[in-house]
Amino acid sequence: MAERPDEERPESLPELLELLELELLDRNLYRGHNPREESGRGSRLFGGQVAAQALRAATLTVPDGRLPHSMHGYFLRSGRSDIPTILHVDADRDGGAISARRVTAVQDGEVIFTLSASFEQVHDGPELQPGGLPDVPMPEDLPEPATSFWHFGMFDMRPISKYPLEGDWAMLKTFWARTRDRLPDDPMLHACVLTYLSDIGSGLSELMYVSGHGGPSLDHCMWYHRHIRVDEWVLFTMAPQSASHGHGLYSGSLYSRSGVLGATIMQENLMRPRPPGFEGAAPWARAADQPGVG
Repeated sequence: MAERPDEERPESLPELLELLELELLDRNLYRGHNPREESGRGSRLFGGQVAAQALRAATLTVPDGRLPHSMHGYFLRSGRSDIPTILHVDADRDGGAISARRVTAVQDGEVIFTLSASFEQVHDGPELQPGGLPDVPMPEDLPEPATSFWHFGMFDMRPISKYPLEGDWAMLKTFWARTRDRLPDDPMLHACVLTYLSDIGSGLSELMYVSGHGGPSLDHCMWYHRHIRVDEWVLFTMAPQSASHGHGLYSGSLYSRSGVLGATIMQENLMRPRPPGFEGAAPWARAADQPGVG
């Protein structure tokens, strides 16, 4: 995501944890709160926060011992950061080993995001992880940037590659990150924080800049392969896959420092010509020009 001034960023890890401490309103009905009454992004809600809160709501309804193995989310409308989000969970099925959940995120009576997630008990099976950790600098060999990214209050982030947009603005493509303090030993919580992290940056940054096209996220899919801790270094690397018919698709991989592949993502973005005056603006800023999508 683009860089922001220090005074506009969330302040600490406790604020991240507060985002995931959902308020129970009724059975399978929760309220999610935001970092502040008004954010520094024109009152627009960060998509990774909505996805993480929706997954968190689903985790609160599944039997003990079951972990998320996949989620598929659709961004339907732009969310607002000055009002809470209501999260309704549909418990579709609890089988012998797998649980299926659907979550609808609502603000001001309108659906802004929907999530389908699947949970299962961990079983032994064949292991395959082609390639291992990419050949990149280790986090301790990278300086912490002088200009803080929007998420720096929550995460220690060390960019490896970023694409400049204008001035101090930049779009992350490959980076190391970890929470600034230790998290509880709860694999569900780590999966939700990993989901938050997975929506930072873009694998389409070069295309957006060179082509003059860009827009908001349409959908976000994630597969959780292995448990990795987000309070230890996580490498997030993204790559473009396709662009056609006004859509762009990129993939991403999240590794532990030791090279364990924790999760894979796929995300699709709207690719529309940027309106006059939006040159160099962050992609989320352009979402306001695309009605009905966020």
